[in-house]
Amino acid sequence: MSSDNCFLRWGFKTYRTSSLWNSSQSTDSSRQEITSSQSALLPSINEQTQKTQKTRNFDSELSLEALDDLPPLSPLQPVSEEEAIQIIADPPLPPDTFTLRDYVDHSETLQKLVLLGVDLSKIEKHPDAANLLLRLDFEKDIKQILMFLKDLGLEDNQLGTYLTKNYAIFSEDLENLKTRVAYLQSKNFSKAHITQMVRNAPFLLSFSVERLDNRLGFFQKELELSVKKTRDLIVRLPRLLTGSLEPVKENMKVFNTRLFKIKERHLFLTYLGRAQYDPTKLNYISLDKLVSLPDEIFCEEIAKASVQDFEKFLKTL
Repeated sequence: MSSDNCFLRWGFKTYRTSSLWNSSQSTDSSRQEITSSQSALLPSINEQTQKTQKTRNFDSELSLEALDDLPPLSPLQPVSEEEAIQIIADPPLPPDTFTLRDYVDHSETLQKLVLLGVDLSKIEKHPDAANLLLRLDFEKDIKQILMFLKDLGLEDNQLGTYLTKNYAIFSEDLENLKTRVAYLQSKNFSKAHITQMVRNAPFLLSFSVERLDNRLGFFQKELELSVKKTRDLIVRLPRLLTGSLEPVKENMKVFNTRLFKIKERHLFLTYLGRAQYDPTKLNYISLDKLVSLPDEIFCEEIAKASVQDFEKFLKTL
């Protein structure tokens, strides 16, 4: 019994040890199978590392040009408060305005013109002024005209007044301006005379050579003046070259009419209370009508009286 018990104990121990070994072997085998199967499905650590590095290299090699192809951010995309604070935007131009002052903060050209003394409040009354000035570049378009005017003799404190009246000189070709000055010099106007003329008649240089020549010829011929007297007249009254000729022609007609006839009609109108020569008021009578109309028409349309009444009045003089 004792030996049998020992045998049984040895056999049970051997069986147990064998079972544990087999179980351990089976477990290790299963683990190896699972590991091998996972290895077949998943990339190795080296492969995974290579792919990660490759992706990083692609990101670092992404050029700025490639960013242009990316779709733009939506304007409706929400931003954080920190991002909003960092956004810097220039104030927008006024969408609708009636004054150039609204554009001064946005235009270097207007800022420098103001510093020169240009009165924008007077310029903006002209509908084309804003379109012209806002298109100009100070260095490219304006500076050369300013240097030309200074070379002509205008002082710094005179530029503002001049440009306020004739801002359109910026649209003139510089060579044309020089040609007009050269023409006046050819007519023996001195540099001092030309400076005085340009200052007193700001639009003088905006007239072509042909027009200036025609005006000089007109006054010399109609007034029967010598060349020197014509030149002296223009230096003293340079706006005769730039203003309308109609008032001049009207006055010339009155110089050429018998003074006594003008006096008769004027006294008759004064007697009737109709001697009104102010063009801004009602019943205005121009010098041309006072002088040139026949007696019948003068009495009917101007004096509102009969020719007989006019003749009776003349007998009282």
